[in-house]
Amino acid sequence: MVRSQQAARRITATVGALGLGLALAACGGGSDPTSSGAASGSGSATGGGSSGEKVGVALITKDSTNPFFVAMQKGAQADAAKNNVELTIASGKQEGDDQGQIEAIEQAIARGDKGILITPMSEGVNAAIKNARDAGLYVIALDTPPDPADTVDITFATDNRLAGQLIGKWAAAQLKGEKATIALLDLFNDKIVSVDYNRDQGFLEGMGIDVADGKKNGDEAPTGKYSGGDYEIVCNEPGNGAEDGGRTAMEKCLAKNPNVNVVYTINEPTAVGANAALQAEGKKAMIVSIDGGCAGVQSVKDGVIGATAQQYPLKMATLGMEAIAKIARGGEKPAVTEGLDFYNTGVALVTDTAADGVESITADEGAKICWGN
Repeated sequence: MVRSQQAARRITATVGALGLGLALAACGGGSDPTSSGAASGSGSATGGGSSGEKVGVALITKDSTNPFFVAMQKGAQADAAKNNVELTIASGKQEGDDQGQIEAIEQAIARGDKGILITPMSEGVNAAIKNARDAGLYVIALDTPPDPADTVDITFATDNRLAGQLIGKWAAAQLKGEKATIALLDLFNDKIVSVDYNRDQGFLEGMGIDVADGKKNGDEAPTGKYSGGDYEIVCNEPGNGAEDGGRTAMEKCLAKNPNVNVVYTINEPTAVGANAALQAEGKKAMIVSIDGGCAGVQSVKDGVIGATAQQYPLKMATLGMEAIAKIARGGEKPAVTEGLDFYNTGVALVTDTAADGVESITADEGAKICWGN
């Protein structure tokens, strides 16, 4: 089993060092969360010609209720004064609200902000991002790399493909050759979002299942072999990243096949909803997820989620804001991680049931660094 205090310290050190690392790269090279259109902060954003002037930065998340985005918003708010940033927070009304993000981008341009941090909803916001960059704003994507990647200046994100692969490898190991009857609870079925297909397809790759088009959910063979034995994919259902959506999606999957024993979920709120649906039917299944938020780690400890891949949204927001502030004051632009087309903010598998060949940390260890604390 690959787990140790040393592994936990290494992950913690990596997360803690990211801020310093990016600060060096940038120099040498490389109020309450609100809904769509509303902002925290005093309003007008000044330029950034010197360190004494505030730099206007907009943080635009997909919504202001998902714990992941709430953590991201709070992290940015906490560090705004340190970077002399006039921070405006906005979001879509819910997952899928392209127009809410577009309006927030337009408002950032109108205010004269120097940069935008955004978790892009879908390709539907690409044109608005281009308008912002054409207007001179430096745009950084957080968590969700846009497609194509050069839609923004740079992305700070988890390696979502790797995150999916980690939970897939863990699930395959836990099955010990048993048939995998799989429910896939994705984000959308009517939008193409990189975080959605990378996590889903990464999970299948980790299971040892051949994916057809790696950028498309649901086109893999419905039956076949995974690394440990036979598999059957029962469903690809969208849960919209929410608890109620996860419950509805799981109910639909169970109606198709009540023998589901492996449940992949796009995030932890979806996982909680899926678990509620299983309990209502008197069923049990192995649930895996991605986020590693504080509540999600507790769900691992409670046995609701078997394993989750932990990411660090506070670091994404903090490093992004630092980068824009430095650029506005004449500093150099950050660089992507070697071999990737984004800046990798790290990932760790959190589980209390370790698997051979899959490095992990315990729920107690994950709780100490949840959200990137």
